[in-house]
Amino acid sequence: MKECILHYIWQYKLFAQHDLYTIDGQSVEVIDVGRPNIHAGPDFFNAKIKIGKTIWAGNVEIHNLASDWNRHAHQGDRNYGNVILHVVKKADVPVFRSDGQKIPQLELSFAEDIEQNYQAMFAAAKWVACGDKLKDVTPIYIHAWKHALIAERMEQKVKEIDDLLQKTKGHWEETFFLVLCKHFGYSVNNDAFFRLATSTSWQIVQKCSSDLFQLEALLYGQSGLLHGTITNDDYICSLKREYEFLRRKFKLQPVDNLQWRLLRLRPDNFPHIRIAQLASLLFTRENLFSYVINNQEVDTLVQLFITAEVSDYWQSHYLPGGETHTLKPKKMGLSSVYSLLINVVAPMLFCYGEHKQVEELKERALTLLDKLPPENNHITRKWKAMGMEINSASDSQAFIYLYKNYCEEKKCLRCRMGHQILAKTRVD
Repeated sequence: MKECILHYIWQYKLFAQHDLYTIDGQSVEVIDVGRPNIHAGPDFFNAKIKIGKTIWAGNVEIHNLASDWNRHAHQGDRNYGNVILHVVKKADVPVFRSDGQKIPQLELSFAEDIEQNYQAMFAAAKWVACGDKLKDVTPIYIHAWKHALIAERMEQKVKEIDDLLQKTKGHWEETFFLVLCKHFGYSVNNDAFFRLATSTSWQIVQKCSSDLFQLEALLYGQSGLLHGTITNDDYICSLKREYEFLRRKFKLQPVDNLQWRLLRLRPDNFPHIRIAQLASLLFTRENLFSYVINNQEVDTLVQLFITAEVSDYWQSHYLPGGETHTLKPKKMGLSSVYSLLINVVAPMLFCYGEHKQVEELKERALTLLDKLPPENNHITRKWKAMGMEINSASDSQAFIYLYKNYCEEKKCLRCRMGHQILAKTRVD
């Protein structure tokens, strides 16, 4: 048996809880199983166990075999000196603390169905282990789990944003710029956009933001997309000259090997066009994050991004010096805008609300996800095919997070849906 199953059985009390005795015959009452420890040391902290007539407070260690205690060298480790109970499937040897004291041991008795259900889930290659059992999970359970997953997802995003906040020394507008660029590359170019943003001082971006041509020269020059471009195109030549001026003035260093990708992208999503849209957005709104904070209507936020039109040159070009075509505004599509609202605006609002202790902003972030349509990708499509209801961006974010952080990692024992499937049978 996998040890993680024993952890699961102990944590959720899926074992016979009456007439419990240590292998030495002392009665056992589990008052509190303790708090799971995901770091080094005993498996559960701060448990409360009544052994005989004495109530003990301390830690619990769990193993398949009691002899695993010695095999893991716990008998000489002072970190295990406060273990009050050794929980095992089979007590094959007595065990002792580092001070020589004998530790009480409890053999768990539980329904075989739990282990059988767990093994059955992984018996066949499936997209998610519980795929054929999801119909057995009650809707109210799924609904509650989605809310918890969104909270986890937001906390994950907050940590990522906090890391950037430290680098910007608490500058929210600059942090918003970095997070925006991190998600501006239509997935395949997100990393390149983020490296472009981190290579370009926010102060310099601000200084150039009142002049669209200069802002384009800065971004295209730093991106490396102008480097090596041989053309007689007047506009591109002008961009090169302007960037060379900016490079000398601000001691800029273009990013090497950004590896911009064009393969399998629609021309409207080429990085050249996305940079033009980014420049337009920064030119149109000097303080983007302040605007986001002060405007809560979804339509207003959509308009912020969708009205960012590319400059005249890029309305008739897809590549620098490339062939011209019929004039086309090349605005961001709705799906791209929704993606930015989901991955940039909502997390930034939530993080800002948490830092400033303004619950209204955190609620606005969650409400925004509730109002936006769900993402449509291979993960959400597969969940829907298995009967899961995905009606909003909040739902799609929850199920994407579930798949990437639980299903792919095979953390079924930590998943509430997995818990309901596995815990159908329990010993009373």
